[in-house]
Parts: sequence; C-alpha cells; structure tokens
Amino acid sequence: MRAFAYTRAGGVDEAIAALAASPGGMFLGGGTNLVDLMKLGVASPALLVDIGRLPLTEVRETPGGGLRIGANVRNSDLAAHPAVRTRYPALSQAVLAGASGQIRNTATTGGNLLQRTRCLYFQDVAKPCNKREPGSGCPAREGVHRDLAVLGHSPACVATHPSDMAVALAALDAVVHLQGPGGERTVPLCDFHRLPGDEPHRDTVIEPAELVVAVGLPAPPAGRSVYRKARDRASYAFALASVAAVLDVRAGVVEDVRLAFGGLAHKPWRARAAEEALRGAPATEESFVRAAEAELAAAEPLRDNGFKVPLARNLAVRVLSDLATETGETGNAGEATAP
Repeated sequence: MRAFAYTRAGGVDEAIAALAASPGGMFLGGGTNLVDLMKLGVASPALLVDIGRLPLTEVRETPGGGLRIGANVRNSDLAAHPAVRTRYPALSQAVLAGASGQIRNTATTGGNLLQRTRCLYFQDVAKPCNKREPGSGCPAREGVHRDLAVLGHSPACVATHPSDMAVALAALDAVVHLQGPGGERTVPLCDFHRLPGDEPHRDTVIEPAELVVAVGLPAPPAGRSVYRKARDRASYAFALASVAAVLDVRAGVVEDVRLAFGGLAHKPWRARAAEEALRGAPATEESFVRAAEAELAAAEPLRDNGFKVPLARNLAVRVLSDLATETGETGNAGEATAP
C-alpha cells in the first residue's frame, strides 16, 4: 500500500472542498471495498477524506410516502429498518443477500453503490485491464469470464457490477442525491451507473469531488416485491444472476411490473423490454417466459458464460410466478415482509 494523506471531514462542504483541492484523493466511508483495493495496489489515492462521521445516518420519511436514506446508513441498519422491511422488502432482502453480518455492520449505503467490480483482471495489477489502466486491453474476453457480463458489455470491458442493493434500488425507481462543488443534483439510480463503452474506467456519472449524500425512494409501488439471487454457494457470494421484481396483478392481468437484473452487466440492468411486454398481459408463466426472453434477446454471451442467459430467464420467471401467486388482485408492496 502506498503512502497517503488523511483528513477527517467535519461536514459535507468541508469534505467536498478537501477533495476538490486534491484531485488524486478519494472519500472514505466504511472502507470495506476501498481499503481492499488499496492493499491490492488497484487504488492509490493521494488523500483519503474520511466522511464516516458525517451526519448522513438517518432513514427518514419524505413527503408522498417515500424514504430518504443517508449515505452513511450502515447496510445492517438499512436491512433491519422497519419501514424498509415492511414497505420495500426487496431492498431488505437484497442487502441481506449481499455480505456477511460483519461487513454489513461497516459498509454504507453510498459505499455499496460505489463498490467496484470483482473481475479477476481488474484486481490483479500484474495483468492488463482497461478499467484499471485505460488502453491496456481486456484479457477477460478471451480469458476467465465465467462470472462476467452478457448484457451491455463492449470490446473494452466485460466486467459486472457487484452490488445486490443497487439492483433492488433500480427496480424501486430510487434516485441518488449528489452534492459537489457545483451544488446539489439528483440522478435516477438507473442512470447513475454506466455501461462500459470505450470508457470502462468510469463506473458512474459522478463528477470530480461529488459526494453521494443520500438515496431517495418514492412511495412503495402497488404489488409485492422480492429479490432473489443465484450464486455458486449458499454462503455469501456475488451473484451469477439476480432479479429484483415488483408485480401488481389485478383480475389475473399484470397491472404494473418493475424488473431489474443483477450479475449480468456493468450496471444494474432495468428490464424495460420485459416490463413493456408484461403490462396488460395475463399473469401466467407463458407471459413471464416471453417477457424474459424479449429482454434477454440482447444478450451477447462469451465462450464460458452463456449459461447466464437461461439462468436469468428461469430466475425471472420463477420470481414473477411466485409473486403472481402471492399477490392476488389487490396486493400491496407494504404487506410483504423481508425474512
């Protein structure tokens, strides 16, 4: 690990000013991902601006029935929060699926969104990687890519985004509140992370010295929500494929649906084509299969990860079928409770 300077910010404005004055610096929250990357030599910030004690730790109600989740809310507190468990069960389930209890006690909401890919080539500084060193190449395309992207990748990068929480937030139409030298702005969660294109080193749309200060959730949508994840082992592991879904069925017909995939792309993948195919369709397994296949028709699997396409399809169909069975004609997302 290389030497670095350290400062503890006393407020949001102070943190932003410190990083703006040190372009080679980074914010430090829980540190569960950044510290690992520093030990590996992947990240070498000249300055760490510690934001861990900033007063961004509340989950509070907002007008209209939504929630504002502070960027420093610990993952364990978020998953256990009564309003999250009862009104947004998919979010609670996703956070609980994402890591061990020890990590959840330290990891933060903002940091979870900003965690970086676990691609082996990105984490190994002895190997080329366009995400770590732009222009050096992407050996994963012809190398070890079983766990990597089948949607939205590019010749420059086939990495996947590792967050479970972000997938649930994408399905729930969350927004990210940012504050930086230019003031405050809000970005829809689905637009916050980027596909790699020819700039795979840019994971998000964050501008220099901008800080994630909160995540906003609108009022719970009608229907029930759930998050489900397929992984190599039952203990904590990153998703091969995951699905966050909200389904509202009335008289056997899909009134509304929200669907997002994880583990398939460089960002949480909001399944807009599948949603469009399902609205107004019968809430049957046949409809769910057609919708999932319509979404996954854009998949471009590599040599060793083609299994992810049928895995994601089957996972989505199972999740939607289960929700259709449970929802009934007047289901409400707030009636479900995360385990």
